Amino acid sequence: MSIDSHKKRVYDCLAYKGYDRIPIKHCGTNEIDAELFKYFGVNDNDGMLEKIGDDFRGVSPIYKGPELKKYPDGSWEGEWGERYKNVDFGKGVYPEAFFLPFKDVTDVSELNKFRFPSADWFDYSTIKDQCNKYAGYAVTFGSPGFLDFMNGIARCRGVEKVLYDIADEDPVFLELMEKRFRYHYEKCEKVLKAAGGLIDIVHIGEDLGSQNGPIINPEIFDKLFKPRFKPFFDMVHKYNVKVMMHSCGSVRKMIPRLIDMGLDILDVVQVDAANMDIKELHKEFYHNICFCGSISVQSTLPFGKKEDVIKEVLLRLELFKDGGLILGPTHAIQAGTPIENILAMYRAAGSLK
Repeated sequence: MSIDSHKKRVYDCLAYKGYDRIPIKHCGTNEIDAELFKYFGVNDNDGMLEKIGDDFRGVSPIYKGPELKKYPDGSWEGEWGERYKNVDFGKGVYPEAFFLPFKDVTDVSELNKFRFPSADWFDYSTIKDQCNKYAGYAVTFGSPGFLDFMNGIARCRGVEKVLYDIADEDPVFLELMEKRFRYHYEKCEKVLKAAGGLIDIVHIGEDLGSQNGPIINPEIFDKLFKPRFKPFFDMVHKYNVKVMMHSCGSVRKMIPRLIDMGLDILDVVQVDAANMDIKELHKEFYHNICFCGSISVQSTLPFGKKEDVIKEVLLRLELFKDGGLILGPTHAIQAGTPIENILAMYRAAGSLK
């Protein structure tokens, strides 16, 4: 198999042209990826992705900005002045923000005393070389945390506070949205310029759904979020690059809006959430958008049998036989998930021999 088939497979999927096998995009926690390293006898992420047949590879500029502090207790500083620590949940750790610099800010003028990140904090000179290293794969830039207004600002201000901010259209939150938008827009455009046409997909995020429905009213999305997302999508498309947006939860009501804005790929299709049945999504949106993910990290992968995993994969191979789905988990595969179920998913998809 030519390495060029990875990129072609993804583009054929996006265009609903059919393919030799369904494209694969893996996502696992550090604990799961360490298990896969050990199983395959590899010592880096590229080696593991090659073994499971992942069709994507990511690139990123090199940070050269002000030193982000690391503390004796093991915590560390983020770009926005927030501070993180690892929280042990028994089978592994997750980073959680515990110092929220904007928590008590009530007036926009107070933001003047803070340092905000800049797109100039990064060295873009190696981007093209990184892209060339991964020639033949679908090359991505970004992550679910890119843009990601609600989560990103909540890590600096608090989840509850942000939800009230949105309802109240708080000027401080709106200014933080604008600062976050400008920073990520400029950073992304610098990456795309440096890549010289070698990036295929920009990956962003915004968790618009809870387990039971949208987190925010669709009309609020139109008023506060669309004016940022639409110009960002347009800028990315100007470089002939696709946009993939991560969103957890029940987002079915939001999908038509995302399509109208020009979203190319919706990631991760959390099928355990309300109104997110994969057959219904296929019926309603087939040929209008591409999905990514859809194999449950809440039920099938951690608690099902291998036969259950295979059944779910085969259903998707039938529904999306001409394209429209990049197969993978509905979020990072969680610690404690049986390794045999993960392997069964990729084997049934045809990416792992």
